[in-house]
Amino acid sequence: MRGLLVGRFQPFHSGHLGLVSAIRAAAPDRDLLIGIGSAEQSYTAENPFTGGERFEMIAAALREAGVDGVAIVPIPDIRRHALWVRYLEGLLPPFDRVYTNNPLTRLLFEKAGYAVESPPLIDRRRFEGASIRERLAAGGSVRDRVPPAVDRYLRTLDAAARLRAIRSAAARPSSRR
Repeated sequence: MRGLLVGRFQPFHSGHLGLVSAIRAAAPDRDLLIGIGSAEQSYTAENPFTGGERFEMIAAALREAGVDGVAIVPIPDIRRHALWVRYLEGLLPPFDRVYTNNPLTRLLFEKAGYAVESPPLIDRRRFEGASIRERLAAGGSVRDRVPPAVDRYLRTLDAAARLRAIRSAAARPSSRR
């Protein structure tokens, strides 16, 4: 069967890659779905990258690291926790195991009868999306925090300039009333 790992991956960092590699190594006969959560969100401080850009980051990082047996799928939000698991069952290929460290995700999937594993987080202080976005916006290097393929991709997007522009726009008072 297959497992499911859902995250926003804003951006896909080295902690994510280590987690995916560990899941695949522990269950080499089990395929893995990587669900890009909040796939419809983009160009905000919390979700600066599009679903397609996140797909490209993940695919490039996995390819470069030689990780196979993984399918990447976008998952738009429905904002209804009580219906979320059933929504995913209708949206995704069958899966029988969920990997998460999110307490709400754990609760929802366990309530629906799924096996849920909480894999250990890898150097969470260093590999945390918000701090990586902050570092990018400040013009700092993230080479030590993201896979090389993601670092190259972020530079092609000029991610630092995008993050600065998003923050600048959010700081301005709205002219609409």
